[in-house]
Amino acid sequence: MVRPLVVRHTAGSYAVIIRSGSRADLAALLNERHPGTRAAVIADSNVAAALGSPLPAAPLFTFPAGEAHKSRATWADLTDRLLAERFDRQTVIVAFGGGVTTDLAGFVAATFLRGVPWIAVPTTTLAMLDAAVGGKTGVDTGAGKNLVGAFHWPSAVICDPAALSTLPERSYREGLAEAVKHAATLDDRYGEWISRNTVAIAGRDGAVLESLIRRSVELKADVVAEDERESGRRAVLNAGHTVAHALERATDYAMPHGEAVAIGLVLETRVAERMGVARAGTANQVAALLTALRLPIEPPSLDHERVMNAMVADKKNRGGVVHAALIASFGTMARDGDAWTHALDLRVLAEIL
Repeated sequence: MVRPLVVRHTAGSYAVIIRSGSRADLAALLNERHPGTRAAVIADSNVAAALGSPLPAAPLFTFPAGEAHKSRATWADLTDRLLAERFDRQTVIVAFGGGVTTDLAGFVAATFLRGVPWIAVPTTTLAMLDAAVGGKTGVDTGAGKNLVGAFHWPSAVICDPAALSTLPERSYREGLAEAVKHAATLDDRYGEWISRNTVAIAGRDGAVLESLIRRSVELKADVVAEDERESGRRAVLNAGHTVAHALERATDYAMPHGEAVAIGLVLETRVAERMGVARAGTANQVAALLTALRLPIEPPSLDHERVMNAMVADKKNRGGVVHAALIASFGTMARDGDAWTHALDLRVLAEIL
């Protein structure tokens, strides 16, 4: 049996189980990690309709699918329903779904009765590769994405690649942008591996997907263990996200997060090249790998002023200056002295847009 990965943090550690069929182990895992507790499963309406519940005996709390519902209103509704069902501190929240569910249910767990344990059971490529690992939870507001949240570590993560077979093609592919991000920022050899395996990845080969998820989780876990609360190197995991979050807001979240990250990675690296931060040709390397995975690399026709204004609200900004984590060369991040982000030249970005 493949051994789980272990993500370490100052309060302890948790296991990330990556194996086809592992979702069936959830009940046993709950009994082992949280004996005597009562589980509450949180899933969006799409996942609930397509997959049901991973714990049929536990109450299932659903909310409308979509980024627009990752909100304080949904958080309030879910916590009110938990209280109405008389859940108490002997509660474990099970986040069953994609990135929206992971962030939202994790935030419910972080705040319900001042914090209860939670387990992530991601069902999308995006959530398995990135969102379910690292302990960042939260909701969006009118001012921007993830501006209200908390760091709250899961007690375990179950990544079952078999769940990815049910995803629509676009939903499956968008999450692959996070794998490209991990390669472009942290490991050029991982990028070479992805390039050699694009056909198997497109075909959702189970063994290849296990390797893909495992390597992305390993890379993210190493960074998170070094910088749990995003005060330093963890900022590299936000590569592409400054532009991505602005694109999402400018499209009223019609653009999927992964597609926005793909475009953001390319645009931010083009800016970095023009700023003299990135090696010439790096943006083309990133774009080539994304294109091989059939991900977009150019923004759609948008109100560019709206995109630029959306970046001002990004939580990574400091003193009103827009900052971004920039790639120096494929597999290596650029530093600005001791900082892992650079002030983004918005004039150059506007020209590129």
